[in-house]
Amino acid sequence: MTLTAPETPARPKPAAPPRRPGPARRTWQKVSPYAYIAPFFTLFAAFGLFPLIYTAFVSLYRVELQTPGDMEWRGLGNYTALFGDEYFWTSLRNTFTIGVLSTVPQLVMALGLAHLLNYRMRGRTFLRTAVLLPYATSVAAATLVFAQLFGRDFGLINYALGLVGIDPVDWQNGTVASQIAVSTVVVWRWTGYNALIYLAGMQSIPNELYEAAAMDGASRWRQFFHVTLPGLRPTILFTVIVSTIGATQLFGEPLLLEGSISGGISHQYQTLGLYMYEQGWGFFHLGRAAAIAWVMFLLIVVLVGVNALIARRRSRKEAGR
Repeated sequence: MTLTAPETPARPKPAAPPRRPGPARRTWQKVSPYAYIAPFFTLFAAFGLFPLIYTAFVSLYRVELQTPGDMEWRGLGNYTALFGDEYFWTSLRNTFTIGVLSTVPQLVMALGLAHLLNYRMRGRTFLRTAVLLPYATSVAAATLVFAQLFGRDFGLINYALGLVGIDPVDWQNGTVASQIAVSTVVVWRWTGYNALIYLAGMQSIPNELYEAAAMDGASRWRQFFHVTLPGLRPTILFTVIVSTIGATQLFGEPLLLEGSISGGISHQYQTLGLYMYEQGWGFFHLGRAAAIAWVMFLLIVVLVGVNALIARRRSRKEAGR
């Protein structure tokens, strides 16, 4: 018998040290993140930041639409003239009232609709798609249809009111009635959109919370108020902020309801957007229109800041319990 010595395993060769990238590659690694986001910031600067700054610049001058090259320095004169105009305060008040009349019912209805769509039922995919159809409809087409529905003499709304013994309502000339008509168009267009946002938020809430609440004997109403609403708080804050911005910029619906940039005979439903359009393209005062645009911008910033501050204080109060 011949004995052979066991073979010793070959020692692994030491791995080659990693090659250091060259100067060009190191430079690209540092610059590439900025290159990827550069298109967005370039477009934002061209179509967002520059118009904003230029509008602030124009608001300090007297500029007429017929002669935009002739600019006369006014300083804050456009703003003081604006605050001394009674129609500005009327449009500001109308913007607030129409915003409340459209935002509050819209979000409440969207929340209830999303709660129903969250249940397992037949055809829920079709229903979830159908609620988005008003949002996909053109604002011009929707407003013209509602203008016919709210007609004083032959409108379907007044016909239905007459069946229950209510006199016809002048929806276009009455102050409250015209604002309700404009708000109805806004509610119809945006309720389904917000409902889908709420539905997405509801589907992100863990089912374990609902199961634990059911084991504790909580009814569906209690589950909605103590599980669903707390879980939707960031989503609700988002929809409130977006709806507030949209209400401040409301333009198409009041313009097309009667086809008047003055918002009715007595400016009863003229919003800030319509007032700005009237000053700039109706009276040709581009400087004053630019001042109105900046007032709207600052108003949006203040309203969004107030909403965020209220939400933050509420969160701190609940965290301290």
